[in-house]
Amino acid sequence: MKLSSVNITNFKIDGGAMFGVVPKVLWQRTYPADESNLCSWALRSLVVEDGDRVVLVDNGFGDKQDAKFLSHFYLFGGDGLLDGLAKHGYAPEDITDIVITHMHYDHCGGGLKFNAETGGIEAVFPNATIHISRSHWNWAVNPNAREADSFLPENILPMLELGLVNFIEEGGMLTSNVELRIFDGHTRGQIIPIIHHPKGKLVFVADLFPSTAHIPLPYIMSYDVEPMVTLKEKEVFLTESTNLGYTFFFQHDFYTECCTLKHTPKGVRADRLFALSEFLK
Repeated sequence: MKLSSVNITNFKIDGGAMFGVVPKVLWQRTYPADESNLCSWALRSLVVEDGDRVVLVDNGFGDKQDAKFLSHFYLFGGDGLLDGLAKHGYAPEDITDIVITHMHYDHCGGGLKFNAETGGIEAVFPNATIHISRSHWNWAVNPNAREADSFLPENILPMLELGLVNFIEEGGMLTSNVELRIFDGHTRGQIIPIIHHPKGKLVFVADLFPSTAHIPLPYIMSYDVEPMVTLKEKEVFLTESTNLGYTFFFQHDFYTECCTLKHTPKGVRADRLFALSEFLK
């Protein structure tokens, strides 16, 4: 098995939105903001090569949105999606499977592109099946007013029209070593992949835990549609993860790629902080 981290880009968004009801005086102790209250975030994908399957987890913003749309995110750094994959030896044709944790624009936009000649939309990864939970698909194509701006039709509908989608009905094994779990607090039907690696279980925590600063239970994003569901999901999964020694891989933490967990008198907290390369040693 081979694991590769792809840092597509970094971006900035409002710290208050990312930490919800937690006061800034508390969250800024562990996750700093600039003078405009913007915090820096990463946008990582993970590649899992498992036998003859090459699985890409999420694929970033993509390039279908205009400069005005992207200007709200202050993009900086990163390798890009395709250049980042190339650094690890992968061409778009090599990807056999794409797991979309959920279809907010920063997680699913990179799988489709405009064809300048035809004016249509086509797959960036021509040989890949895209796996999405059915409950999330139904949620995203009939969006509520709160999330509607996060679900862009050009990112979503062509996947089905092109025959690319495999719907995940419930949690289970995608490959012999890639497990998929479904969570409903951040958005209905978010998939959290758990990689069964010889070094231990590595969890791509997506927007269940955007950063190490979100490990304490009350630290929940304003974007979550069911914060009390998130609270319970976090509590249950943190207990499991700590007791069984899981490692978290963060999609959005600008400062930390991976961490282990520990029980403390105040609840579960991050223990060791390290890069994926250290996990793989």
